[in-house]
Amino acid sequence: MTYRDDVEGLDASILMHPRVWEASGHVENFTDPMIDCKQCKARFRLDTLTETISEKNKEKFLKEFDPAINTKEISLEDKINELLEDQNQSEKFLSVINCPQCGNKGTFTQPRKFNLMFKTFLGPVDDSANVIYLRPETAQGIFVNFLNVANSSRQKVPFGIAQIGKAFRNEINTKNFLFRTREFEQMEMQYFCKPGTDTEFYEEWKERRIEWFKSLGMTPSKLRFHDHPKEKLAHYAKNATDIEYEFPFGWGEIEGIHNRTDFDLSRHQQFSGKSQLYFDDESKEKYIPFIIETSAGASRSFMAFLIDSYYEEEVNGELRSVLRFHPKLAPIKAAILPLVNKDGMPEIARKIEADLRPFLRIFYDDKGAIGRRYRRMDEAGTPFCITVDTQTTQDETVTVRERDSMEQIRVKIDQLLNYLTGKLR
Repeated sequence: MTYRDDVEGLDASILMHPRVWEASGHVENFTDPMIDCKQCKARFRLDTLTETISEKNKEKFLKEFDPAINTKEISLEDKINELLEDQNQSEKFLSVINCPQCGNKGTFTQPRKFNLMFKTFLGPVDDSANVIYLRPETAQGIFVNFLNVANSSRQKVPFGIAQIGKAFRNEINTKNFLFRTREFEQMEMQYFCKPGTDTEFYEEWKERRIEWFKSLGMTPSKLRFHDHPKEKLAHYAKNATDIEYEFPFGWGEIEGIHNRTDFDLSRHQQFSGKSQLYFDDESKEKYIPFIIETSAGASRSFMAFLIDSYYEEEVNGELRSVLRFHPKLAPIKAAILPLVNKDGMPEIARKIEADLRPFLRIFYDDKGAIGRRYRRMDEAGTPFCITVDTQTTQDETVTVRERDSMEQIRVKIDQLLNYLTGKLR
């Protein structure tokens, strides 16, 4: 938000009027098919059962369903998912698949819909009239505040509203560390534009968002777009794509870009009775803006950056583990290390720490051999280590070691801040 003058920040409420979620379609559409194992009582999302079939067995499963099928001309995943969507075929599928939990075959209940919103009650009485929901996404808080932000900030369409905040989903099964959790952090931006310009802005934000990941050091070959086919689009979407990262467990979504049309503002206008029309000063028109959404999971993105930056390499016959974070992402920007705890070195190191700490996240470490301390900082992803040594007491220079190349140079103490901030940029 600080880099663009056409994007405003917002921190919307986690708890909103339940009619918000009726208007958004979450009460009706935010569901997953769920099944239970009758034997062990474990519960699963129906679509995740395809993940339990090994690659070598997928073709065998398809042949059982249709002996004439040409498995070379289709995606095995797509075909199995297609079978699951057909009630008769899904019953057959469930009769021959083993439960991932207990291993028994054919013990599943029939699929039933399961709403992913967390439900709670407002006030002391657990009554249906007092039902409210924890927000399953941050976007709706932006939509209901669209005109508030537009009017108070004096922004003109096209402009965006962005926020970072908690969202909650009652996932049937959490998995893969941070990839699917019930409480997570979202980074969302809704870009409001004039109808007819939406396709242009959709394509623009697709490129901007994938370039953002690349600009922070993510391996380009491990990123791709996954466009949603027209028949699989969400109820609000004209176009949609996912930015996917190749995790150790396979490709997974880290951000979605969607053309939401005027669905959201129109629905909130309909349910609230309050106009969401925007008046365009230049064209003298009134219209409901179209919305281009960029929706990233901060937790998933962090996990992808963490995996992407981890390296192991041999250095002088020893294994070095290092997190090659882009400097902007590194949690600690520099470590201050006195070579020994004597001869005035700790005092100089503490003074450097005090001078740098208002500007950078600094870590002070005086325990252990200097080589071991370097390795600890490599494992934490710290881009620079600053060592105070004997020469420092003579000429007021320090050794600055760079994490990735392990190169060392001498820098004057009074030039350290400028040197580091220049490198971090």
